[in-house]
Amino acid sequence: MSVIYDRVALIGLGLIASSMFWAMKRAGLAGEVIGYARSAETRAAAREIRLCDRVCDSAAEAVEGADLVVLCVPVGVMGAVTQEIATALKPGATVSDVGSVKGAVIEAVAPHLPAGVHFVPAHPMAGTEHSGPRSGFAELFDGKYCLIVPIPGSDRDAVDRLERLWQGMGAKTDEMDADHHDLVCAVTSHAPHLIAYTMVGVADDLRRVTDSEIIKYSAAGFRDFTRIAASDPTMWRDVFLSNKEATLEILGRFTEELFALQRAIRTGDGELLFDYFTRTRDIRRGIIEARQDTDAPDFGRVKRG
Repeated sequence: MSVIYDRVALIGLGLIASSMFWAMKRAGLAGEVIGYARSAETRAAAREIRLCDRVCDSAAEAVEGADLVVLCVPVGVMGAVTQEIATALKPGATVSDVGSVKGAVIEAVAPHLPAGVHFVPAHPMAGTEHSGPRSGFAELFDGKYCLIVPIPGSDRDAVDRLERLWQGMGAKTDEMDADHHDLVCAVTSHAPHLIAYTMVGVADDLRRVTDSEIIKYSAAGFRDFTRIAASDPTMWRDVFLSNKEATLEILGRFTEELFALQRAIRTGDGELLFDYFTRTRDIRRGIIEARQDTDAPDFGRVKRG
């Protein structure tokens, strides 16, 4: 593909930003990619592995002359970061983000952007439990969805250009409004993460009684909860505080379903349990058919040894 942006600035250099850099370089989508991270240690690691063409020591310096600025920081600090870079933004530039909450991010970021700068929020629905500049890889977005969330009055050319970038990095793109995005993500991502954290917390309490058994026998399903619960704690704290209403709504529905299953188990209602598990298994089949996961045994994990 041809260059879409002459200069891209990535603010924050974790899993998503580092994967964006490698994906852009793989496809030749950006003439130059500039990076910045708050931590001097992270900046040093990025320079060591040649993550970004240049790594700056301030966010304002990193965004100078950039055609696209992508905020890859926790949602709780996006407003503060935007204030920091606002006066250095190039007229006509596009500012985007990769946060998994949109309503709160739009409220935090949009008021600080100068006139003539386009804001196009986005959310790549891809990730791993790993974080940091060394965790990224070019294939992270291949075949996954990136949700584009234009705000009222968004410049259509800026939206289309950003969509072409994500498609060039291997992603499929869909557009939706912020409220719908936050509800969808509460179902597909936020509530499942909270449930995983809770299950691992329960097991941690049990481990005090059962010693190492929880760890030794974790292959029986618990292991996959721990993978989800290993995600970055700062990011997920901010997600839940920023998407409070939608997450609480879904958790309320979850609690109702859980009570219904408890009642079925208590009363021996095998027919209800069988029908429920059959219906939920169909969801898994739909995910496979949409190519958002593999049907390989053990989730396609590579066997070693």
